[in-house]
Amino acid sequence: MKKETIQISGMTCAACSGRVERVLNKTDGIIKASVNLATERATVEYDPQRIRLAEIWQVIEKTGYKVVRLEKKDAADEHKKRKDREVAALWRRFYVAAGFGLPLLYLAMGSMIPWPSFPIPNFLDMMENPLNFAVAQIVLTLPILIAGRRFYTVGFKALIRRSPNMDSLIAIGTSAAVVYSLYSTYRIWNGDHHAVEGLYFESAGVIIALILLGKSMEAVSKGRTSEAIKKLMGLAPKTATVIRDNKEIEIPIDQVEIGDVILVKPGDKIPVDGEVTEGNTAIDESMLTGESMPVDKKAGDKVFAATINKNGSIKFRATKVGSETTLAQIIKLVEDAQGSKAPIAKLADIVSGYFVPVVAAIALLAFGAWLIAGESLAFALTIFISVLVIACPCALGLATPTAIMVGTGKGAEHGILIKSGEALEAAHRIDTVILDKTGTITEGKPEMTEIITAFGISEERLLQLAASAEKGSEHPLGQAIVRGAENQGLSLLPISGFEALPGQGILVKVDGLQTLIGNKKLMDEKGVDLKELGSESDRLASEGKTPMYIAADNRLMGIIAVADIVKQTSEKAIKKLRSMGVEVVMITGDNQKTAGAIAKQVGIDRVFAEVLPQDKSDEVKKLQAEGRRVAMVGDGINDAPALVQADIGIAIGSGTDVAMESADIVLMRSDLMDVPTAINLSKSTIRNIKQNLFWAFGYNVAGIPIAAGVLHIFGGPLLNPMFAAAAMSLSSLSVLTNALRLKRFKPYH
Repeated sequence: MKKETIQISGMTCAACSGRVERVLNKTDGIIKASVNLATERATVEYDPQRIRLAEIWQVIEKTGYKVVRLEKKDAADEHKKRKDREVAALWRRFYVAAGFGLPLLYLAMGSMIPWPSFPIPNFLDMMENPLNFAVAQIVLTLPILIAGRRFYTVGFKALIRRSPNMDSLIAIGTSAAVVYSLYSTYRIWNGDHHAVEGLYFESAGVIIALILLGKSMEAVSKGRTSEAIKKLMGLAPKTATVIRDNKEIEIPIDQVEIGDVILVKPGDKIPVDGEVTEGNTAIDESMLTGESMPVDKKAGDKVFAATINKNGSIKFRATKVGSETTLAQIIKLVEDAQGSKAPIAKLADIVSGYFVPVVAAIALLAFGAWLIAGESLAFALTIFISVLVIACPCALGLATPTAIMVGTGKGAEHGILIKSGEALEAAHRIDTVILDKTGTITEGKPEMTEIITAFGISEERLLQLAASAEKGSEHPLGQAIVRGAENQGLSLLPISGFEALPGQGILVKVDGLQTLIGNKKLMDEKGVDLKELGSESDRLASEGKTPMYIAADNRLMGIIAVADIVKQTSEKAIKKLRSMGVEVVMITGDNQKTAGAIAKQVGIDRVFAEVLPQDKSDEVKKLQAEGRRVAMVGDGINDAPALVQADIGIAIGSGTDVAMESADIVLMRSDLMDVPTAINLSKSTIRNIKQNLFWAFGYNVAGIPIAAGVLHIFGGPLLNPMFAAAAMSLSSLSVLTNALRLKRFKPYH
């Protein structure tokens, strides 16, 4: 199976995107297709053994829309240029339509209003020279029709294919006005001067001008919804300075190869992902992680494309280039999310599929009903045009994708990568969050927390003995003690006869003393009396710390406590989740006592302890069996099955690639505060979508009866087609403006 994203031009409303999607999903060889109106993209999963990409392009083009073929290397720039050209062309067409539409409106309506400063010339007076009046309107209308010709070419083609869209409604409505006006002009030419009241050129002209204005503003607003992607794309530098034959050479970024050694000076951007080989610096990674503090880097540390080198020169070896860099992966992830559909969008898709034919039928019924009721042909025609124009389903098609685009873009801005519309929607229903302990609630790196001495030995001497003994050990707890001594600037003592005792500790001679370091089991086995520090060791265990006993010449010297310390924001994040009505559960392989101590420290009531890695997904299933909607937050390879099993899998960004691949949401900052932020972003986005759908549906439900003349039956006003056109354009703009309000979303800190 292959997955491709195809750029499509020519779609104007939900009926267009709905038709392309239906045709693609019925095509043999295509497994699943989703078409997004806001991004103008089709995401297609297909079997390359049964259908080729070129054949999929042909299917799309047969439906009447154009496939935009872009070179992948320059796709982003080309797409932006094309959209800029389209927006500029829309504005030009609007200026033409407005330039001729205003005098047309003035000519048609001016005789009804006293104009002391700008009276209509006598030779164009509708009563005295009706034929001149009609011909002048034709002359002014023609350039407007040419400016809006796309509505007719696309709209009538869609009608012929029996898949009418928004353009079809505009084309039918304005064509009816123009044809009837031409017929009235013919009657005037034959001497029937009363036919001057049947001229509707200004309705057609002003409708096209207003819709072109709405489309131009809509295109600008749609551009603003994808600003997050543009920002990310603009981050990558265009060149890199590589070291070849001991010379510095500046080359284009796409010529950098894996293994190249790259020089980066202060203030420069890192061109590709790599590993530092030489130098020390601090790097601003905020554009990837949202973390404002620069991160210190030394030899062996990873660096990422587009991050900014602050204060030192470094050399690094390229490990990922082109589409493999973290930045490129993030851009692809956000683009895929923005192009995907949330399940809530299906409602709009279903409605839009039937909407245009139903509206056309309502317009015809209203037209016929008013004629039967005894109204004039001109009156019935006004109703017919108003219904067609007001009912265009643009707002319906934009309601969901625009909110998803802004929501996922806003998330990326703050280091929260949401992989799909489905994930964005599902997150707002989460009522239970499972947090893996190690590396998620805690730092995942043991640290020395306490030194307790016995028999009059000083803390420094005890730490020096222990660190010297552990220098040769690779155990994480031993390494924590060594780091503790290094941080205090202690010099290490000579050792001999190092012996590792698996599952217990080590035996080694330090500075002439036979030294034991390890757990209670080792001390009991070697006959070391622990009574003096018994209560202290119990206290440490109850606090979730691991006591490391140190004995010299079979005599207890003291305890060094080591613990995987809790992240600074863990307690605050858990408190926030609970305040949102979300139950928090901790899962760990640790024993019940240690797990309980950590849980108590951060405010978690429910703990799954002593859980084997392969059993984590079973614990998720148990909670789901209780009817809960579960989010699993983890960072390790052993978390991947649980991340997949959960309703939403959330990977901590500092974790493994496997965990990030398995997850629906990736938190680049490794900060638990981003979990409630992600859930809140989902809630805000879904609320925004519901508001958009309410206004889009509500507008059409209210607008169509008014346009059909329901109010007129009870003595109310009749809707002028020009006001219908203005209202239709405003409905799309209101949906876009509402979606853009999500840009004001603020993360929790």
